[in-house]
Amino acid sequence: NAINRSKQFAMFKKYYCLSFLIFSFSLLTIRSGFAQSKILSTGAAAPVFATQASQAGSAFDFSLKKALARGPVVVYFYPSAYTGGCDIEAHTFAEMKDQFTAAGTTIIGVSADDIQRLNSFSADPDYCAGKFAVASDPGGKIAATYGLTLMPPKAGMKDVRGQEVTHGFIPRTTFVIDKKGKIAAVFSSETDHISPAAHVEKALSIVKGL
Repeated sequence: NAINRSKQFAMFKKYYCLSFLIFSFSLLTIRSGFAQSKILSTGAAAPVFATQASQAGSAFDFSLKKALARGPVVVYFYPSAYTGGCDIEAHTFAEMKDQFTAAGTTIIGVSADDIQRLNSFSADPDYCAGKFAVASDPGGKIAATYGLTLMPPKAGMKDVRGQEVTHGFIPRTTFVIDKKGKIAAVFSSETDHISPAAHVEKALSIVKGL
């Protein structure tokens, strides 16, 4: 009868609206924080993230969203603290930190190192020297949102201090993000064949023009 048909229509409408809302929400989360199938390119919105980081030996909660509120951000992914190329890259960022600051830019390094290793690395005068923060992404989830794949640990690998490295490795890739949250530039050692120090030099050149 008409009453039953009216109830059925109302129920259909209710479930249709609910399904639409769920679908819309899933699209939003995929665009903002899910794993990407390829490395994000220039012009894409940078996925915001919050995670534990360390600066000058002290752990704290880092928020990319809050950092972007202050200006551009250089997010540089690197394989591991206390390994050759990564040590050079950190040392170079530390040496050029004042120039990044003058350009109103925040530096944040991201690796799969745990926070204990990063507390040491961030304070080490030969590397980060307490001048900028390095963040922990142990499962590679942050890296995945930028289209980077965490490579498995290498059995028996040791760092420059002789300690075993048990975590996975994120490919060395740098994202320069403007204050609006858009990726202004991206480059990697794997595809662009540049040295760790060149990552820093290129990033500085770009932020000076933002």
